[in-house]
Amino acid sequence: MTYDVAAVRAEFPALAEGAAHFDGPGGSQTPAVVADAIAATLRSAVANRGTVTRAELRAEEIVAAARSAAADLVGGQPGGIVFGRSMTQLTYDVARTLAKRWGPGDEVVVTRLDHDANVRPWVHAAAAAGATPRFADFDPVTAKLAVADVEAVLSPRTRLVAVTAASNLLGTRPDVPAIAAAARGVGALTYVDGVHLTPHDVVDVAELAGDFYVCSPYKFLGPHHGFLYAAPALLETLEPDKLAPMPDTVPERFELGTLPYELLAGTTAAIDFLADLVPGAGSRRERVVASMTELAKHEAVLLDRIDDGLAALPGVTRYGDPSRRRTPTTLFNVAGRSPAEMYQGLADRGVNAPAGTFYALECADRLGLGTAGAVRAGIAPYTDESDVDRLLNAVADLAR
Repeated sequence: MTYDVAAVRAEFPALAEGAAHFDGPGGSQTPAVVADAIAATLRSAVANRGTVTRAELRAEEIVAAARSAAADLVGGQPGGIVFGRSMTQLTYDVARTLAKRWGPGDEVVVTRLDHDANVRPWVHAAAAAGATPRFADFDPVTAKLAVADVEAVLSPRTRLVAVTAASNLLGTRPDVPAIAAAARGVGALTYVDGVHLTPHDVVDVAELAGDFYVCSPYKFLGPHHGFLYAAPALLETLEPDKLAPMPDTVPERFELGTLPYELLAGTTAAIDFLADLVPGAGSRRERVVASMTELAKHEAVLLDRIDDGLAALPGVTRYGDPSRRRTPTTLFNVAGRSPAEMYQGLADRGVNAPAGTFYALECADRLGLGTAGAVRAGIAPYTDESDVDRLLNAVADLAR
C-alpha cells in the first residue's frame, strides 16, 4: 500500500485558498464528504430520538452509526462511547463525577506535560473534594515524561492519574501502558488525553490500558465536539449529575441534552474517510488500522524533513524529543524574532503555523517559554513536501 497525498489533498476544498497548513494541532481542515454529511443531516427531517416517526428513527440511526464509527477508530465498544461538546467539557464532567468519591487525604496526579484541559479539571475537582493534586514533572531537555516521574508522586491515596497520550505542544508520547499499570498498582484510575495522538497513529484503547480515553473529532478532519471512551462496565459504576427525565442507561446518562446529530454524522464521515486513506478491504476497524499505519509513515518522513531543515538554519532553537518518537509536531523559536513576529511573518508568506502556549501552560512554563510560547508546526494528512519546503523557506527568510 502507498499513501497518495495528492489524492487526499484533492478532497479538501479549503486547500484551494493556497495556504500551507501547519495549524492542524489546533484543528484540522475538513474534507468535502464531512461537510456534505453535516449538510445532508441538516437538510433531512430529524427529531429527538425515538421509535415512532421517520425523523426520530433517523436520529437514532445517526447516533448508533457515530458510536460504531468512534469505537472502530479507537478499538473499543460502541456502548462505551460518550459524546459531548468538547474534550474539556467531558473531562470536567467526569472529574466532577469521580470527585464524589474523594475526600481529604486523597490525591490526584496530573502532569506538567499535559494540555490544561487534562490538568485544571482535576485540580478543581480535587479542591472541591478536599483532595490534593500532585504534579509529575518531565525532563525539559528531552521533553520526556518517564514512568518514574509519575511513580515518584504516586501513593496509596492516589485516586486518579491524568496523562496525555501525546503532548499537544511537543508531540512527546509517554509510555501510557506502563503509567496505567503503575496507577493500577496503587488502585488508581487512569484518564488519557488522546486529542493529539488520535489524528496521527493507530489507537487501541486495550493496548493503552487506560480507564478513560478522550479525543476531539475536529482534530482528525471532523466537526467540533468531543467523545470519551470507557468500558461500559466502568461507566455503569458512575453516577453523573443529570436531569431526572434523562435516560439512566449507559452511555446516555453522561450525555447532557440533545446530541448534535449533524456533528455526529460528520464524525462518522470523517472516520470513514480516515479508514479509506489507502485502498484496502476488511472491516472498518481493519481499514482504520491499515490507513493510520500508512499515514504515520507518511507523516514521519515529513517530520524528518522539517527537523533536518530547521536544524540547518542558524538561530533556530527546537524543543522536543530528539529521538523523534513523537507525533509529527515541531516546536521552535528563532533568535531575534518573537513568536508573535514569526507567526505573522509566516502567515504573510502563506504559511499557517501559529505561535503561543496552546493551553499547555504547565508545559510551556517547564520549558521556560513564558506566556509567549513558541511556533508550532503540525503535520496533517493533507501535508505534502511542497508545504514543508514553503515552511522551511519562510523560516529561513525570517531568520536572516
